Formats: sequence, structure tokens, C-alpha cells
Amino acid sequence: MTDSLNRDISKIYVSSDHGGVGLKLYLIEMLSAIGYGLEDLGVDDPNIRADFPEITKRVTDKMLGDEKSRGIVICKHGGGVEIAANRFRHIRATRVSNPSQAREDRFHDDTNVIALGAEEIDAEMALLSVRAFLETPFDAIPRRIARLKMIS
Repeated sequence: MTDSLNRDISKIYVSSDHGGVGLKLYLIEMLSAIGYGLEDLGVDDPNIRADFPEITKRVTDKMLGDEKSRGIVICKHGGGVEIAANRFRHIRATRVSNPSQAREDRFHDDTNVIALGAEEIDAEMALLSVRAFLETPFDAIPRRIARLKMIS
């Protein structure tokens, strides 16, 4: 375990469509080794087509009512799962390609789901980005809280 493990996170829910299976399995392995509690919501076979709205909804449904949970959704390019996740009122999803984006979006916007494009980011950069997302606190100053209320 590392000093940066965010113990305030209750659970991390992870899903991917067929295009993101390899990256999903890598992230689950690496994050579990660090000490995070994850739940794999599928899919596990890159040869069986899966629709990104359905696999994203698995994550958003599990997160409903648990403000301390986080989600990771993966498809080939990341845009589809980001759009699908943001359809739900309790979700603030961001698609990132580097740790700086993940850190800034979490710090400024209290994002609770990270969207990744398996063909857009290599595995190590994805892991660094997810760790930045998980380990960065929200800067809960009044103006940022007010902005979140405006969008919810």
C-alpha cells in the first residue's frame, strides 16, 4: 500500500465495452495491488460486442446513493462512455488523457467518474491518470460548491 491511497473512497466500480477489456483488466490488477477495493462490472471478453451505454449504466447504477464511490468507464475512444455517464444526475464524468487533466478535473469539479479511451491512452498513462483522479481531493470552496449546485 502507498501513502497516497485514498481511504475515503468506499468502492471503485469499473466497466468497459469490448474495446476496453485489456485496459480494464490491467487497471483492476494494478489498483487492487495498491489496496483499492474494486468491483468489476464487465465485460471480460473482447470478442463479444458490448454496448457502451449499457456497461456505463452498470457503474452509474452502483454509484447511486454512495457519494464516496468512484467509477472508471472504458471504451475505445472514451467519448461514448463519458457522454453516457453524464446523462445521470449524480455523475460528473470526465474523459482524460493524462494525470494533470485527471487531477485538475477532480480538484475543481468534484468529478466522480473517469472515462478512458483504450486506443487513446497507453496502460501506464491510464494508471497514472486514474491514480491522480483517485488521490486528488475536491477543493470544496464556496464558489466551486455553488457551481456544482448550478449543474445539478
